[in-house]
Amino acid sequence: MGRRYGEITKEILHSIITAGVLTLVATSPYFGIQLFRTLLHEPSQRRKFSRALNRLKQSRLILLKEKLDGTILAELTEQGRRKMREFQFADLKIKKPKKWDRIWRVVIFDIPRKKVKERESFRGKLREAGFYQLQESVWAFPYPCQAEIEFAVELLGLYPYVNMLEARNIKDDAKIKKYFSLL
Repeated sequence: MGRRYGEITKEILHSIITAGVLTLVATSPYFGIQLFRTLLHEPSQRRKFSRALNRLKQSRLILLKEKLDGTILAELTEQGRRKMREFQFADLKIKKPKKWDRIWRVVIFDIPRKKVKERESFRGKLREAGFYQLQESVWAFPYPCQAEIEFAVELLGLYPYVNMLEARNIKDDAKIKKYFSLL
């Protein structure tokens, strides 16, 4: 992503993607409540919010449109939607249930060389999420993660190259169980 985005910027983008359009008035039901409370009580935060909006506009991540009644609508551009998906990808976490259902989730992939950046991003996300590498392109995880894997695959454009299996047994899985503290 290169450029760092502050929490206010992320909150603005998240509010817009949640609502579809962000109306910048105090009565808007779509505005991030915590963000709005902060802006009301801290003048320095209002300046940060204003700068963040301007940066988003200059970066062509949002469009600002003023209505006749003086309210301003903020809409995500396609580039803004892509940036928001990047934020979501970066923040992607897999929730671990309290009890293991004794099913292994196995992700296998064969991604062509022309997609080396996407392959490395995907492999890095598996590593970051705590997957266990069985072989170069075969990774195991003990908890449900299909939605998160599908999101990453879709975002990176890897759908034809990635598959996910569920298995009750993996040969000699004591080492894997130890890795996940399942013994």
